[in-house]
Amino acid sequence: QLQLAESGGGLVQPGGSPTLSCAASGGLDYYAIAWFRQAPGKEREGLACISSSSSDSRTYYVDSVKGRFTISRDNAKNTVYLQMNSLTPEDPAVYYCAGTPVFCTSKYNETWSYDYWGQGTQVTASS
Repeated sequence: QLQLAESGGGLVQPGGSPTLSCAASGGLDYYAIAWFRQAPGKEREGLACISSSSSDSRTYYVDSVKGRFTISRDNAKNTVYLQMNSLTPEDPAVYYCAGTPVFCTSKYNETWSYDYWGQGTQVTASS
């Protein structure tokens, strides 16, 4: 069974470029991994997905982060990353990673597409 744990959040200056990590146990190379975020009072929002390395590791992004966020995976380290660039006031949130077998589906940005979730890591804007 896949277990996920996010890290890398914290205080970030506007315009900063933090990298979040999603450490996995239980066979990461078989799973597609996505990143979501949830700001206070808002629904959980899907951001990006990377298919399993046992398939093609293809990446998908929602329009709001395309060109600014990058999802990648390092199976040797059992970790998926989310590189965030040019942080805006809309980016602070709790960031979650989620997993499902093999492929990012056409509904990769929907929470119900995923069976496994981490506990989240908080990204907060520093003043």
